[in-house]
Amino acid sequence: MAKHQFKTTNIRGKEYVEVNQRILYFRTAPEYKGWSLDTELIHLEKDSCVIRAVIRNEKGETIATGFAQEDRTSSHINKTSYVENCETSAWGRALANLGIGIESSIASSNEVSMAIAKQSKMPGSESGTSKKDVFKDAIEYIKKSKDKQGAYDRIVGKYGDTLSENQKAGLQKFVK
Repeated sequence: MAKHQFKTTNIRGKEYVEVNQRILYFRTAPEYKGWSLDTELIHLEKDSCVIRAVIRNEKGETIATGFAQEDRTSSHINKTSYVENCETSAWGRALANLGIGIESSIASSNEVSMAIAKQSKMPGSESGTSKKDVFKDAIEYIKKSKDKQGAYDRIVGKYGDTLSENQKAGLQKFVK
């Protein structure tokens, strides 16, 4: 692949290639003529989906794949477009796995922006929050979430090492 200058977005001091830039390169670069980019819906629920993107060469051979998962409740945009965002993320990962636009990171600017949005909604995302504040915020976070089990899983995934077993059990009561 020739050295291509991709448009990037600076997020917290690091440059990330946008998915549309990866797609544009894939669709116009002569070395990918006749190749395809397909998606497959792996899992779909009311509030969550998983999509697999597949890149095939002109012979139909799978050359690269990429998976993405999105939750409808994770951001304002995802309330109406979580499946579309998931597909875009899967495309970006598949194209990155093919080697397109990975000079600084496999993650695309779209993925990083969504991850930051998810983190900012998580309890304890503000600097200087105490263990007690995280627990208190986690209760409110679970109560407000439509997918209470998913909210609990995200909290434990991020703060599991800092929460006591009693706190985890207390949070679990709000899931049921």
